Amino acid sequence: MSEGTVNPVSRETDDERETKATEKEVEATPEAESDAPDATSEPATKEAQTGAQSLVSTLEAAGVETMFGVQGGAIMPVYDALFDSDIHHVTMAHEQGASHAADAYGVVKGDPGVCLATSGPGATNLVTGIADANMDSDAMVALTGQVPSGMVGSDAFQETDTTGVTTPITKHNYFAGDPNTVGDMVGEAFALAETGRPGPTLVDLPKDATLGETDGLETGKTETPETYSPQTEAESDAVEAAARAINGAEKPLFLFGGGVVKGEASEEARQFAIEHGIPVVTTMPAIGSMPEDHDLCLSWAGMHGTGYANMAVTHCDVLIAVGCRFDDRLTGGVDTFAPEAEVVHIDIDPAEISKNVHADYPLVGDAGTVLEQLETEVSSVQSGDWGEWREQCSTWKEEFPLTYDTPDDEPLKPQFVVEALDEATDDDAIVTTGVGQHQMWAAQFWTYRSPRTWVSSHGLGTMGYGLPAAIGARFAADDDQQVVCVDGDGSFQMTMQELSVAVRENLDITVVILNNEYIGMVRQWQDAFFEGRRMAAEYDWCPEFDKLAEAFGAKGFAVDCYDEVADTIEEALAYDGPSVIDFHVDPDANVYPMVPSGGANGKFALTEDQL
Repeated sequence: MSEGTVNPVSRETDDERETKATEKEVEATPEAESDAPDATSEPATKEAQTGAQSLVSTLEAAGVETMFGVQGGAIMPVYDALFDSDIHHVTMAHEQGASHAADAYGVVKGDPGVCLATSGPGATNLVTGIADANMDSDAMVALTGQVPSGMVGSDAFQETDTTGVTTPITKHNYFAGDPNTVGDMVGEAFALAETGRPGPTLVDLPKDATLGETDGLETGKTETPETYSPQTEAESDAVEAAARAINGAEKPLFLFGGGVVKGEASEEARQFAIEHGIPVVTTMPAIGSMPEDHDLCLSWAGMHGTGYANMAVTHCDVLIAVGCRFDDRLTGGVDTFAPEAEVVHIDIDPAEISKNVHADYPLVGDAGTVLEQLETEVSSVQSGDWGEWREQCSTWKEEFPLTYDTPDDEPLKPQFVVEALDEATDDDAIVTTGVGQHQMWAAQFWTYRSPRTWVSSHGLGTMGYGLPAAIGARFAADDDQQVVCVDGDGSFQMTMQELSVAVRENLDITVVILNNEYIGMVRQWQDAFFEGRRMAAEYDWCPEFDKLAEAFGAKGFAVDCYDEVADTIEEALAYDGPSVIDFHVDPDANVYPMVPSGGANGKFALTEDQL
């Protein structure tokens, strides 16, 4: 869209120019006939809708129950339409919080989360959350206000080229320049976000398009474009070839990726593995897709994955990867990743096939559908039960367990806190996290048994994700399902203002801060790779989080010894509302195992001197 020109000598204010432009656009919008019907006329079924009203009715028809956002000038017509809707709008303290809450809501619910913000800074504040959802293939719809169409390109007040800014980080975005297009664009954006490989979509909404009346059009269709038709079944010849490779394997291994969860294929994947006795490794986004207390589960692999998961990946001879994009934190050095294995790669997105790791047997299609195809072929000619391979995997579990020490003369260990929290909560409790050491400990020392109970930022690695994600998860979760946020002192401070939202909404969430007075992962890397030069990593200037929680209206606790851990967790979980526990943990505790960036997964370090 080309930029407009502005008269440099004009004395009109931005507000006056926007008002005139809006009035002009609305006047130019075709209106429904307004003649009063005579006695013989059929009564009108419905009054004409504005673009904003058609947007809201489209979301209602799509089943949207909850939205997260922040009010503002250019998005105000949409908020006005929401006034008459049953959709519950959650006002967040910051737009970034709205995007993370919507993201997590979608992860837990299995439907696209919806967030909205005004133009300019409102839209740009959503960007981090949109990028996060894009990296993790999370279904989300972002709705942004925009200055009136006639002012676009004029550098108007709070104008930003939102579609231009978000093009690289959305599955698709739209500029709804006409009231008649608003409903269908929003419906299409919603459908596109959840179809095929999920991801975020965005609709940019000029104010004249949301204020203007439609030509009688009402609810938009929740349909993907005719040109978008993801392949669901893999080619039969390719399936047969992959099945032969699996049947001929001596050391087959499943790698469940995030696509198993996104594609609602956890049950099919589990049954395949259990039926044929094939060990399972997951990626971090797939945590919970295979119960971690099952004998076949080796937990998650990668930089800080379990030693036994990384050993299995290194020594398998056929790797069956499902819904996995092989990012660098999983693979380490690509040339040393699964060096002995032929790779069967199942993915609905053909762009992921052989992008990072070569696929010997590419199977493009829906995860659940292709697994059923493959299982049928494997079952027909399976040659063995792979008992020796399973025994080897069990041996690695015994050889490389996740352990830590608790000396009496050292501070509280963060791993102990995570295990105590896991023990105190139900099996289906939802865990959200920020990003850093606390995230890794929450993934390592908690036993996950169900998909959509682990909610974190993986690809983008967004500090501050945990608290707003817990808010979104709370709205999506079952009423009796517990929601816990495991956070770090650095991450919590990024978005701690959202605690006011949790208090206002009286949300039953428990925030556990593993406070080591550092950006812990940075400090660990500085010690290992930068000669201990801890530049800008010390966070000994943090507030007292228990008192801060009380100031917000939440329940606050502070703990620094083992004897208080269990009782405090029990009290916090029992509190009817948001609670925050500030655990003062060992500032020198590190996350192990660790594969140095670009290293070989099979050569993980268990101590700093092994790096």
